[in-house]
Amino acid sequence: MQFADIIGQKETKQQLAELVQHNRLSHALLFLGKEGSGSLSLAIAFAQYIVCEKVNRKSEVGSQSPSLFGEPEPPNSNTEHSTLNDSCGVCPACQKAQQLIHPDIHFSYPTVTTKPGEKPIATNFITDWREFVKLSPYGNSYDWIEQIKEKENSQGKITAEECNDIIRKLSLKSFESVYKILIMWMPEMLGTEGNKLLKLIEEPPPNTLFILVTENEAQVLQTIVSRCQLVKIPSLETREIEEALISRNKTEPATAKQVAALSDGNYHEALQLVQHAEEDWQSLLREWLNAILKTGPIAQTKWVEEISRLGREKQKQFLRYFNHLLEEAIHLRIKGETHIMGEKERDFAEKINKLTGIEQQQAIIEEIDRASYYIERNAHGKMLFHALTIKLYHIIQDKIVFLVE
Repeated sequence: MQFADIIGQKETKQQLAELVQHNRLSHALLFLGKEGSGSLSLAIAFAQYIVCEKVNRKSEVGSQSPSLFGEPEPPNSNTEHSTLNDSCGVCPACQKAQQLIHPDIHFSYPTVTTKPGEKPIATNFITDWREFVKLSPYGNSYDWIEQIKEKENSQGKITAEECNDIIRKLSLKSFESVYKILIMWMPEMLGTEGNKLLKLIEEPPPNTLFILVTENEAQVLQTIVSRCQLVKIPSLETREIEEALISRNKTEPATAKQVAALSDGNYHEALQLVQHAEEDWQSLLREWLNAILKTGPIAQTKWVEEISRLGREKQKQFLRYFNHLLEEAIHLRIKGETHIMGEKERDFAEKINKLTGIEQQQAIIEEIDRASYYIERNAHGKMLFHALTIKLYHIIQDKIVFLVE
């Protein structure tokens, strides 16, 4: 995977290339980016950049690879730092890195127990991992665990056995590259077992690089965070997502434009939204609000039964749609403009403004965010939406305005 394969992130790509070009790389990097920003793909592309023979000049006769980690170079060294801003993509090292089989690029990620008493390590799932990265480079941890789990309630974790295996791997000499690289995805699932890695991260073997890829810095052991150089990966711009949907996913331009505005900088979310682009979320939302404020408990129960049958992903998409409408309603109220395309959506946003004030809208947004969080963690659908229905009633009961056709 090359930098050219990553959506957007122009400044971050340049920053990473300059860390190598100017010999300012730390032995441990923490890539911090929200879901769908491409942080894992960037880490893999960066690893390929480092082992690329054109970048580190290994292919040149008599050359020595320059240090990346700030160590002084040998006296009278003839090495030159590369000025390439991306890996070549064609040398043997790049070809192996692209297939995720380079012997000096190691991966660590959450695993699940498939047999009683088993102590899983990442290597046990490497075939699945390669398939996952190739097919879903912007996939999230839920997608990954769903791919490898065998039991319904399996929880992903990076185990103590995995930490021991990392220590063993990185204690060996590199096979082909000057550098050994470990990419750990979702270190927030490491737990206290991560203390086993502290000494290795603080005093790594020569020419060893750790790249930790996280979505939530606060959930990573602070003893590990403090030993890493932070690289912030920004969320993608709406325009970048729109262009990627059209060029990569072959999405119709009109759909791509609408979905990109809903995705909140998350390309993974955008792909999910495209799958459900034909869903009539507005009618479902209208029915819900009328049940809350007009038709009463029987209609509310019927509606909850209906949405509980949709499944977790569609429930998340519905809540995302409602939140987006609320955010656009606030834009419309304050600025007199909205990013929503189409008179139908604008009309609905205006009715939401009549139904609720800004404080109420903010309270609803917070409740929906909380509900989405619980859905991610396997909350019972009927109980969750019953509770959410009651909460929304109490939030907006002071302004009874029915959304009728």
